[in-house]
Amino acid sequence: MTEGDLHSLSDTVTNKMIVVENVTEAMETILSFSKNAEELLRRRKVQRELIFKYLAKEGVTMPPTSEKHQLVKRTLELWSSGTVDKAKQQQPTTSDSNDIKTKVCFDPLILGQQFCQWFFQILNSQNPSLGQHPQEWGPQHFWPDVKLRLLSRATTEQMEELLGAELVSLRLLALTSGERLLFSPNLDPHGLRALASPHGLVLVGVAGTIHRDQTCLGIFEQIFGLVRSPLNETSWKIKFVNLKIRGQDAIGGTEVAAPALNYNSSELQLLCS
Repeated sequence: MTEGDLHSLSDTVTNKMIVVENVTEAMETILSFSKNAEELLRRRKVQRELIFKYLAKEGVTMPPTSEKHQLVKRTLELWSSGTVDKAKQQQPTTSDSNDIKTKVCFDPLILGQQFCQWFFQILNSQNPSLGQHPQEWGPQHFWPDVKLRLLSRATTEQMEELLGAELVSLRLLALTSGERLLFSPNLDPHGLRALASPHGLVLVGVAGTIHRDQTCLGIFEQIFGLVRSPLNETSWKIKFVNLKIRGQDAIGGTEVAAPALNYNSSELQLLCS
């Protein structure tokens, strides 16, 4: 695909919420925000001729008159069979070959799902109204220079900004331990997004509902910046948190059973900088 088509497809799959700077970022974004392989192949920018040529390179002969849906089906069959030349797939297109190869098996969306399940389970366990034994919570889950931006909208709007692992962990703890809030994240595709940058930062965005006892108070959107620990490749720590809370008054009483993630590109770019 041309560079222009890759950038255009990146805009399409993210609803222009993420601005990419090069081909590598565009490809990573497209893969991260595509639900599955079939959805990606059926995109208008992935033209019939591209799929036909790809299959030919893989040794799969198709009639020249084949329609796109037939080519898509055959490509999915090829990938499912596991016979694709992995060495050819992983051949780098830039000099930074080691960096590219390490990303082949990394799926930021899986990390995002696992992280959210862990984070909200441990945070909610601090809520005394649940009667659970609190799990281990503290500054050890954050980088020392972590930043928290907390925006709450109910009858009035309040903004808080905190810096440092100790302050950030205590402020988040106060939401569940002190204010007895319960966070219920929506981990369905429209409620969760994840993106890996070329520099090692993984961005995880999630939406959900907030409750106290049996009452739904409103909805939240939370964006995490995660960076892998240099001493443990399976350990990730939180680099920044952007939390928006909207009460029932601020959302006009709309249905909030499974809220979708809805953030704009300027906010996202501000967090990435």
